[in-house]
Amino acid sequence: MINEIIDDAKLRMGKSVESLKSELSSVRTGRANTALLDGISVDYYGSATQLSQVANVAVSDARTLTITPWEKDMVAPIEKAIMQSSLGLNPVSAGMVIRLPLPPLTEERRKEMVKLVHSLGENCKIAIRNIRRDANHSFKVMQNDKDITEDEQYNAEESIQQITNTYVSKVDDVVKVKEEELMEI
Repeated sequence: MINEIIDDAKLRMGKSVESLKSELSSVRTGRANTALLDGISVDYYGSATQLSQVANVAVSDARTLTITPWEKDMVAPIEKAIMQSSLGLNPVSAGMVIRLPLPPLTEERRKEMVKLVHSLGENCKIAIRNIRRDANHSFKVMQNDKDITEDEQYNAEESIQQITNTYVSKVDDVVKVKEEELMEI
């Protein structure tokens, strides 16, 4: 029973770190990255559809993304969706191809982005600590119900703390890598 709770906590903490990584992939750095457009929905014949479902998105060089819609009619809706997004990018269309130049980030904008990255990292750490709290609560309930001894509860809580420390350090590493990527000129 203790091992099941520990395994569940590990799984949930791992998912929290993966979620952080996917959130950070949409944070704009100076480099072109197709994940930047993952959150953009396009009006496709009356329904909101992911951009990747209506067009091919590719990196043409370090600072330019190219978007090639599968239908000629989709050029205007894609441009509109990009302009309405919070990315602050201006698409340039040339027939069936939309180019998305990424301007270099200013020092001030880089610092704002670093603060955002730290905030997302802190939210992930809070989620991991909440998972630890849930596991410790389960151990207490089991001990109160006399399913486990006090020593087993103590050992289980120690193990959860070690796992928590491991995942918190993973979050710190992910945040540090993204911060270095943002501050790179």
